Amino acid sequence: MTEKTSPKLEWTELDQRAVDTVRVLAMDAVEKVGNGHPGTAMSLAPAAYLLFQKVMRHNPADPHWAGRDRFVLSAGHSSLTLYIQLYLAGFGLELDDLKSLRTWGSKTPGHPEYRHTPGVETTTGPLGQGVGNAVGMAMAARRERGLLDPDAPRGEGLFDHNIYVIASDGDLEEGVSAEASSLAGHQKLGNLTVIYDANKISIEDNTDIAFSEDVAARYAAYGWHVQDVDWTNGGTGYEEDVQALYDAIEAANAVTDKPSFIRLHTIIGWPAPNKQNTGKIHGSALGADEVAATKKVLGWDPEQTFQVADEVIAHTRGALDRGKALEAEWTTKYDAWKAANPERAALLDRLSKRELPAGWEDALPSWEPDAKGVATRAASGDVLSKLAPELPELWGGSADLAGSNNTTPKGQPSFIPPEYSTKEFSGDEYGRVLHFGIREHAMGAVLNGIALHGLTRPYGGTFLVFSDYMRPSVRLAALMQLPVTYVWTHDSIGLGEDGPTHQPIEHLSALRAIPGLDVVRPGDANETAAAWATILKHTDRPAGLALTRQNVPTFPRGTDGFATTENVHKGGYVLIDSDGTPDVVLIGTGSELQIAVEARTKLAEEGVKARVVSMVSREWFDEQDDAYRESVIPADLRARVSVEAGIAQSWHDIVGDSGRSVSLEHYGASAAYQTLYDEFGITTEAVVQAAKDSIAAAAQVSGPGVPPGRAAAGPVGPADAHAAN
Repeated sequence: MTEKTSPKLEWTELDQRAVDTVRVLAMDAVEKVGNGHPGTAMSLAPAAYLLFQKVMRHNPADPHWAGRDRFVLSAGHSSLTLYIQLYLAGFGLELDDLKSLRTWGSKTPGHPEYRHTPGVETTTGPLGQGVGNAVGMAMAARRERGLLDPDAPRGEGLFDHNIYVIASDGDLEEGVSAEASSLAGHQKLGNLTVIYDANKISIEDNTDIAFSEDVAARYAAYGWHVQDVDWTNGGTGYEEDVQALYDAIEAANAVTDKPSFIRLHTIIGWPAPNKQNTGKIHGSALGADEVAATKKVLGWDPEQTFQVADEVIAHTRGALDRGKALEAEWTTKYDAWKAANPERAALLDRLSKRELPAGWEDALPSWEPDAKGVATRAASGDVLSKLAPELPELWGGSADLAGSNNTTPKGQPSFIPPEYSTKEFSGDEYGRVLHFGIREHAMGAVLNGIALHGLTRPYGGTFLVFSDYMRPSVRLAALMQLPVTYVWTHDSIGLGEDGPTHQPIEHLSALRAIPGLDVVRPGDANETAAAWATILKHTDRPAGLALTRQNVPTFPRGTDGFATTENVHKGGYVLIDSDGTPDVVLIGTGSELQIAVEARTKLAEEGVKARVVSMVSREWFDEQDDAYRESVIPADLRARVSVEAGIAQSWHDIVGDSGRSVSLEHYGASAAYQTLYDEFGITTEAVVQAAKDSIAAAAQVSGPGVPPGRAAAGPVGPADAHAAN
């Protein structure tokens, strides 16, 4: 790479006053509410201001402009670092919003929240997640370039842009950031720059008690372009050399074959005279005396609060004019591109609206009835292979379990630098098969970043038991209402010989406990295809497919009393009914659905009429109106049995006061899966007996019927609904 000298940074007295205004506003906002994180917002004021006012391409009047750079505050506890810049630049926040920091209904919650505050690109706070999100954004930008403008010169394409991150010591201590950063180096994401605020302070004060590695050397080993900017001058004196940081950012942008890492040495809480460089200023208000003392150091009136000079806000709101000019210039280029590329422009329009193409469902595979059947993981793989040519936005892969998860669509290239192609996986930088390596936590965060970037639909696979490794990312996907799909296979003791370390027991119920996450466990191949179709039609939530390792029967559809799959999207439906009014409802999911069907036959031989309900997704069923739910599980029919090879925690409200659950309330073992089902009592005979017990119990109860329980829907609370924009 040829070294390039960056231009002289224009940094006026008004710019410096704006930076000092940031420090004062950070102190005052935290002091007013009585809690928060002022220190980092104070010391990073020059860096954040530099990015928002001098470096990034954005238009505050149009926060969703497709040509914008992205900013991720991975250090989400320092939300004021972002909020104050959004206020100064004109993204829609005003002084009253800063005054209402961390209060009910405000646009300035304790940590930045996506969809809640204009200009916030992702919800951050759980440390390290933002770094992973940013890696996903950088990957998505490359994939989208390949779909829309692959032949443009590097850095000059209509959709080329940069992703900037501010990360803290805490972010880089978390394992998720290490996983994601390793992947970013391997992927050579030259559009990603992380500024690491190396202030050596966390809540427990000096990080020397727990964190002593050479972080810059670690990032160099990951394959990143690494630079060091030391405002502490090795501890000999503090100087906020903004030009040096600007030069480092410019140098980072010039490196297109590596992500960039800038270690910025700061003193937290600068220039507070007594609390700077302490844990006390990290996560609590300075106190009136220290605020006053700091304002005196800055030359401000300690008696005034939330003081913003007219000339300062007029100066910083110049970002609006610059942004409008940048977007207007981009729009001119876009119009020319659209005229020259009508098919790609139509694709962009469709992807921007998150619409699916006409006739796409015609590509879905179907399966004939087969007692031997097929594993639902294999059926899912067939779905992906058939949909890949129809849906270029659908892409993903596995955390090193592609052959087990069936996440590789046939004939599709891998998303890798071409020099990393192997005999098994050939690809290029614009491919669509993702290889996350054994990095489940990072996979979750990266998938969120891809979805946040806006145009594509990502999926990621691993074993269901390892959803635990990615749970924080899954929870954030639900909180942000992101259309991410998880392909979780080996969903029960049915995986057999691998034993209890790999056999999920509590996982289905634990995942169902996450508000806003759809947990989907299809019972046969055709349900799997219908489940995928439903998931892809949802654009406002994540979904987890729990899929079998072992073959399960493919049921007849529309014949022999079996229903079609037309009601799979409703979550629960009558798969096969009894002859006459049922005495009991058998509710099965996944590989246990076949056991419910077999039990129905056994019960019929004994004169007991049983209805079998396939409960593909509790969440989808809970969304249905009362009339439909009543038609599937009547309130007056108290005799109910759930059948699922996991704990019964998420079934109590469905089976009601007289119901029974055939479940597994302990860990599994290492043996053939058929042996495990028999030994642990997940059998046809157990369901038959549970049905009889439930019928007997229901006969002892009088009074009104009990409709199946319904969980509260949606991830957000009333404050979000009130303040959403």
